[in-house]
Amino acid sequence: MIEIIIEDRCANCNACVAVCPTNVLDAGTGIPVIARQLDCQTCFMCELYCPHDAIYVAPDCDHPVAVDAQAILGSGLLGEFRRLHGWDEWADDPRFTNEHWRMEHVFLRARAMAQARSL
Repeated sequence: MIEIIIEDRCANCNACVAVCPTNVLDAGTGIPVIARQLDCQTCFMCELYCPHDAIYVAPDCDHPVAVDAQAILGSGLLGEFRRLHGWDEWADDPRFTNEHWRMEHVFLRARAMAQARSL
C-alpha cells in the first residue's frame, strides 16, 4: 500500500496521479496527496512511474504501515522497484532487466486455476 511521498524528492510532476488505476492520489498545490490510501491495490505503478524516486509503496496490500521518512531515505528502498525492473536509467544495465513480460504467464496460470475451481 502506498505509504509516503518524500517531499524533498518530489518534483510535483503528478505522473503518479495520472498512472494510479484506483485514483488514490490527488494533485495538490504542492506534492500529490495520498487521498484514498485504503483504495490502494499495491500495484506499484506510482512508484514505477515516479522519475524522482519519491514514493514508497509497502508490500502489505491490506493495511497501512507506519513508516518513517528518514528510515525510508536511508533504506535504499526508494527507486528499488524501478531499478529492479530496468526502467529509465537502468534500461541498458544487464543486471536489471525488465521482466514485466513474464507477468502474462502468471495471469494465465491464475485464470486457469480460477476456472478449474469454478467447475
